Amino acid sequence: MTELHHVIDGPPDAPVLVLGPSLGTDLGLFDAQVAALADRFRIVRYDLRGHGSSPAPQGPYTMAALADDVLELADRLGIERFHYAGVSIGGAIGLWLGIHHGDRLASLAVCASAAQFADPPSWPVRAATVRAEGTEALVASRTGTWFVEQFAAEHPDEAKRLLTMLRQTTREGYAGCCEAIGSYDVRAELGRITARTLVIAGAEDPATPVEMVRAIADGIPGATFQVVPDAAHLVNAEQPGTVNDALAAHLDRR
Repeated sequence: MTELHHVIDGPPDAPVLVLGPSLGTDLGLFDAQVAALADRFRIVRYDLRGHGSSPAPQGPYTMAALADDVLELADRLGIERFHYAGVSIGGAIGLWLGIHHGDRLASLAVCASAAQFADPPSWPVRAATVRAEGTEALVASRTGTWFVEQFAAEHPDEAKRLLTMLRQTTREGYAGCCEAIGSYDVRAELGRITARTLVIAGAEDPATPVEMVRAIADGIPGATFQVVPDAAHLVNAEQPGTVNDALAAHLDRR
C-alpha cells in the first residue's frame, strides 16, 4: 500500500465523501464538487499513486492495490464507512471497493468509467510510451477526449489547469496506473455490488462512451444511470452544475 496525499474539507462530524480522480489528474479535479458539497459532507480527496503529491512506487499497479490505498487512507483517518465517488480510474476503484469491500461503502457514484476499459492490450503500450517520453506525449490528444472542443475554447484557463495536472503526473505513476487499467475486468462481478449506486456518462466521451458506462449501471442491481450532455471524459469538471445536482440527490437519497 502507498500512503496517499489527501486534502479534507467540510465539517469534521459530517458524513464522509471520498473522491477519486481520473488518470492524469489530481485532487484538484474535484474543486467544483467541494464548493458545492463541503457544507454538509466531510470531503476527503486523494491523489493516485504518482499523481499530484502522492509517491510513485515502481509499477505495474493493480486495481486491487489502488483500492487498498484508499482503504488504508480511510483507516488512517479513522473512517469506517464512507460515500465514494470517482471519475474514470477513480470510478473503477470505486467498483472494486463495492465488489470486494462493500461493507465500507454508504453509497457509490461512478463517472465516465467502465467495468472493462477499451482495448486492454493498448494500456501497457501507453505505459511504455509514457515511461519513455513522459506525459507531455499525451497532452495534445486530451482536448476532445477530456473535454469537448467548445469547452476548451470557452474556458481556456480551466482547460489549461486540467492539462497542467497531466504534465505534472510522474511517468511511473501514470504508467503504473495504465497497467492497472489494462489488467482490470469486473464485468462478471458487478452484481455483487449492494451499495446504492449512481452511474454518470458524458454524452460526448470517446474514452468511455455512453454504452460502455451504461453497462455498469445495467450490471448493478438498482443502479441509477444519467447521461450529461455536452461533456466528454472529465464530466464533473466540464458540467459541474449538472453533476453536482445529481450527486447531491444521490447522496441525500435514503
